[in-house]
Amino acid sequence: MPVRSIPEATWVNIQWLIRLRWAQIAGQAGTVLVGQFLLDGALPIVTLLGVISIGLVSNLALELYYFGDRRRERPARAVHEWQTAWVMMLDVAILTGLLYLTGGPNNPFGFLYLVQIALATVLLHTAWTLMLVGLSFVAFGMLLIAKRTAVFIPEDSRAIGMWVALGVASAFVVYFLKRITQALAERERELTEARGLAARQERLASLATMAAGAAHELSTPLGTVALAAKELERALTKKAADPELAADARLIREQVGRCRVILDQMAQGAGTVGETVAPVTVGALFDETMVGIRPAPSVHLDIPGDVAKSPLHIPPRAVGQALRSLITNAQDASPSNTSVVVVVRREDAVLSISIRDRGAGIPEDVLARIGEPFFTTKAPGRGMGLGLFLARAVIEGVGGTLQIHSTAGEGTEVLARLPTDVSGREVVSKSA
Repeated sequence: MPVRSIPEATWVNIQWLIRLRWAQIAGQAGTVLVGQFLLDGALPIVTLLGVISIGLVSNLALELYYFGDRRRERPARAVHEWQTAWVMMLDVAILTGLLYLTGGPNNPFGFLYLVQIALATVLLHTAWTLMLVGLSFVAFGMLLIAKRTAVFIPEDSRAIGMWVALGVASAFVVYFLKRITQALAERERELTEARGLAARQERLASLATMAAGAAHELSTPLGTVALAAKELERALTKKAADPELAADARLIREQVGRCRVILDQMAQGAGTVGETVAPVTVGALFDETMVGIRPAPSVHLDIPGDVAKSPLHIPPRAVGQALRSLITNAQDASPSNTSVVVVVRREDAVLSISIRDRGAGIPEDVLARIGEPFFTTKAPGRGMGLGLFLARAVIEGVGGTLQIHSTAGEGTEVLARLPTDVSGREVVSKSA
């Protein structure tokens, strides 16, 4: 049988197998003690507890080997299928020994072989499962051949034992298989989210490359436009022909200058891997966020004094740009006579930021595509559909989450949750 690692779900399997074995050991010990009482001390109690102790010691060894001296989320070592199979074979051997010492094939707890077979079906590949089925079949056959009768089990007690054994076997199979299935489903959900995050980061890297190219290609024509606007403004000012035309030329030059600054930032952002994590207070982060925010619709910040003074360790510029983009989107969706409400709260090691607008809300079909790059519902010239995509990439890049809740006719709430300390992440992607 080749030695090979089983899939990502293996660590979940070994985790639940260890838990099952603890319950199994406790159940075996309890059953032996109760049986000793009901059978008036007829059981070889010392030998039985010795067999149970084999399972106890082996499970403790598994805990220490895979998880160290304290429980970890994941095993410290790789888990191989053959290791899991041998542990389950040991459990079959222990069960056989206990049955041999307590009535052999007449012991109703022979039902518990089915628990090992059911678990093998979930945890192991077909070859190992069939091997465990064969081992269980041979083990019970050995009990039939041995015919140990040192312990006599009355018919009434045997019937009750069968009833209890059926209930125990069913409970073990249903409960632990259900828990294993749920744990695997949760792991699959996390993997799906991780793949989505990786895909967004790849698209973000592509956008950064495009931004660098755009900054390079547009620098020359913008320089030409700026020079022409400056000469036009100078000529109109000297002639004093039309002050409004001179003001328009000045405005063109100022806007071109602003475009040059933006392009420089794009080139710088695309040329670096990410922004270094730095200490900043919540208040300072929102001072950075509010730079360049339009005066209307107004933005109402709800930040308690103690929260504003609390420290953060995040990339302030990248996070500030992401939050600014979300607030700007909320302004775009809100009527000019309303306010965008930003509520900031701190919950232990998480900073919660709620941004609510008073717009018309987002339809269900549009909400499903919100955040895709270059998807926008704004009028032509009002946006490229990158703001929310970049904001999500930055927030998820530092380990946060971004959720959007919208109600037709009542507006939209964007809820960003950020870790207060991302020092463990050296860099994060930046929005241009």
